Amino acid sequence: MEEKNGMVKIRENVGKVIVGKEKVLELLLTALTAGGHVLLEDVPGTGKTMMAKSLARSMDGKFSRIQFTPDLLPSDVTGLNYYNQKAGEFLFKEGPAFCNILLADEINRATPRTQSSLLECMEEHQITIDGETRTLQEPFLSLPLRIRWRPQAHFRFRKRRWTVFLCAFPWGCRTRRRSWPSWTVLRTDSLFLSFPVCVQRKNF
Repeated sequence: MEEKNGMVKIRENVGKVIVGKEKVLELLLTALTAGGHVLLEDVPGTGKTMMAKSLARSMDGKFSRIQFTPDLLPSDVTGLNYYNQKAGEFLFKEGPAFCNILLADEINRATPRTQSSLLECMEEHQITIDGETRTLQEPFLSLPLRIRWRPQAHFRFRKRRWTVFLCAFPWGCRTRRRSWPSWTVLRTDSLFLSFPVCVQRKNF
């Protein structure tokens, strides 16, 4: 019962900053509970980052965002071992994939090699670097965004990679043909900074 009430509070928290995306939030919570991932399809700047940040804040989780570009390397996603001259040894620096909610913005702008580094994290919930495997935090929800405009500037996102996603759907942006209730309304007064923790991460 406490966990159910926590889910209701998460919806209330996110509803303070995002209006009109109740069905999207329901799918995200389902994927988070089931240990799956969600592929979003739409244009940038429609409130996806605020949604992900609010969700992470409500569950006391860590949020990361990666802006995928053609020059992004796999180590920029997963992390790397570097030599520390002062310590005289190799140390590991975690990448943004070591989090609970990961927003991978414009994933199809990156090379297939970089895309594969993220897909390994999603499928196995672990990262292997230089022969050493590191487990990601639980729960782990990845939200890659595949943009469809200007396809000539993107790398192909092969359909066989869709198997790692629990669901895929368009986010839905503002258009003149859409009525007010279906719009995304952003309230940028940073209300989510005062969000209480509704569900502990270990309960997912």
